Amino acid sequence: MNISYASHLLEKVRAENPLIHHITNQVVTNFTANGLLALGASPVMANAKEEVAEMAQLADALVLNIGTLTKDSVEAMVIAGQAANEKDVPVLLDPVGVGATTFRMNAAKQLLEQVKMTVVRGNAAEMAHLLGVDGWQSKGVDAKETNGDVSALAKQAAKACQTIVVITGKVDVVSDGEEVLSIHNGHEWLTKVTGTGCLLTSVIGAFCATGELPLHASAAALLFYGVAAERAAQYTKDKGPGTFQIELLNALSHTNGDDVMTLGKIGGVSHDKG
Repeated sequence: MNISYASHLLEKVRAENPLIHHITNQVVTNFTANGLLALGASPVMANAKEEVAEMAQLADALVLNIGTLTKDSVEAMVIAGQAANEKDVPVLLDPVGVGATTFRMNAAKQLLEQVKMTVVRGNAAEMAHLLGVDGWQSKGVDAKETNGDVSALAKQAAKACQTIVVITGKVDVVSDGEEVLSIHNGHEWLTKVTGTGCLLTSVIGAFCATGELPLHASAAALLFYGVAAERAAQYTKDKGPGTFQIELLNALSHTNGDDVMTLGKIGGVSHDKG
């Protein structure tokens, strides 16, 4: 995938204004909705069991986020995910803090077993916990620094989950189990604002809603989001993460295809047919 494709796909998202249905983390609903609106997509937050199937089938993508789980929300996610699968609507899973508690782990496993996921996005620790791989640490819902092989982890997770896997960190990695793309954009202040990862999953959902290959759509979304974060940080370098949060929303609105072409950094591609 080249950067010009990412630029094209950004403009396609804005032209199509996809509807993204969320059953998501209560902490981030407002920020996520504003971020998608800034991008040029349309968010809807519906989590009642009585309506999620209908809403999921009306949407162009469905995002399931386990950040603030309840028994009812897990049930609603399964209902919505299966309804989306029936209509070939892309489904994205954000396994927030999956290794923190048994309840979260069981919920994530249930969702992966009962719903066909298009993309699973998380940090390295979350993916490792899903796989039962040792050596990756987390703190609450956040990842600690690690020296592990993120590309290998992404391949392994994609094969195990039979989906596209996105692992975000200092370098973002996307894999379908055979091919690996690395994106070298972003800024450390993304880790200082609650909900930036959750919003990223929704942005990936908007790109996947265009019907393009999920591997390439995910990489394009990461390029766009990383460039927007860099621009926001540049505007707020003498201020702080509070101002950065606002400027990120502005940057999501103002960052265009030319910016992605100029500033986007996509790294090595590898293949593993074994």
